[in-house]
Amino acid sequence: MKISRNHVVTLSYQVSDRDGEVVDAGQEHLVYLHGGYGGLFDALEVALQGKSVADTFRVELKAEEAFGEYDPDLVSVEPRDAFPANIQIGTQVELDAEDGEILLFKVTHIDQDTVTINGNHPLCGLDLVFAGTVVAVRAATAKEIARGEAN
Repeated sequence: MKISRNHVVTLSYQVSDRDGEVVDAGQEHLVYLHGGYGGLFDALEVALQGKSVADTFRVELKAEEAFGEYDPDLVSVEPRDAFPANIQIGTQVELDAEDGEILLFKVTHIDQDTVTINGNHPLCGLDLVFAGTVVAVRAATAKEIARGEAN
């Protein structure tokens, strides 16, 4: 069976930066609904179109095609007393945006008076190489198609 719209695809994969350093070893298979549902980067989905089980792939993505460019406006230094006393570096913090959307930030620095939070994805600004093998392809169920994601 070939990968096409409304098929559930399972991939084994690894992600490296352009220097070959592994940034995601793909410990678990990636399962997504193929066909523009947003479960995979567009350029990667295009490269997988028509592939079958056991086919390999290698796709180079520029930062803007992957997690986007690093945005310094998503880094903020906040008063220490706005956070719980037990806050730690690496903690995820949810903030409400003006439009009602919830944004995720990660605590990256703590000192006596301030806490620095960063809303950029850890892989922002990096050109990435996705490589792997197609493990499985099957027709999606009506329920998966209606939800726009694989079970």
